[in-house]
Amino acid sequence: MAQPSLEEQYWLKWTHSRDPHAGNMLVRKYMSLVHYHVQRISIGIPKSVSKEDLFSLGLTGLYDALEKFDYKRDLKFDTYASFRVRGAIIDGLRKEDWLSRGARERAKKIESKIEELEQEYLRTVAPKEVAASLDVTEEEVLQTMNEGFFANILSMDEYMKESEDKEQQTYSIRDDKAVLPEEELLKEEMYENLAKVIENLNEKEQLVVSLFYKEDLTFTEIGHVMSLSTSRISQIHSKALYKMRHMLTEIMEQA
Repeated sequence: MAQPSLEEQYWLKWTHSRDPHAGNMLVRKYMSLVHYHVQRISIGIPKSVSKEDLFSLGLTGLYDALEKFDYKRDLKFDTYASFRVRGAIIDGLRKEDWLSRGARERAKKIESKIEELEQEYLRTVAPKEVAASLDVTEEEVLQTMNEGFFANILSMDEYMKESEDKEQQTYSIRDDKAVLPEEELLKEEMYENLAKVIENLNEKEQLVVSLFYKEDLTFTEIGHVMSLSTSRISQIHSKALYKMRHMLTEIMEQA
């Protein structure tokens, strides 16, 4: 009979006796998951939010995953932990008003200008047109709108979560492991709307969004695939989010 690997030994000790040394070694082994999700999430939020704070939130998620993971189940820990780590970071951002008053005011100003220009031109306006009208750089417009896009996604997610919690408090005790029919329908509707929006992006934007969010490639790796610089990939990504935010807003208003 083959001897269990070192990691398996750590898991056995941690599972059966919550051995502190085994727990620490497992945390060290999977610490890269926290770094990975911090890097990805930090792309869409203000620079004023420190990566140290995000890392602390992610580490809490990793500890939580370690406590709740059933080693006997046919599931990879890194897959399970990724959901917990990312979820802990998102929950932490949701609870804190990480988008400053100034950022919110800038976002409102830009949104107002977009609405004004679209009414004037009777078409969707480009970021550079908004920037020229406000006498700011295109990068400032994209950054501000992308921060707002991320904030709206958090707010929508929180609204869904609160609605589900209230429903469950009324009728039954919530089972966190169960997938509720209402939750599944809301998620399916969100995915359908996102799919419609992505179809309206140009070919390069679709490819960047797909490689970044579906294939989990970094901007640098996407740049190698598309033979473009990292900064150019970042710019394409920002413009794609700008368009997606605008189209999603229209869809939600029509619903």
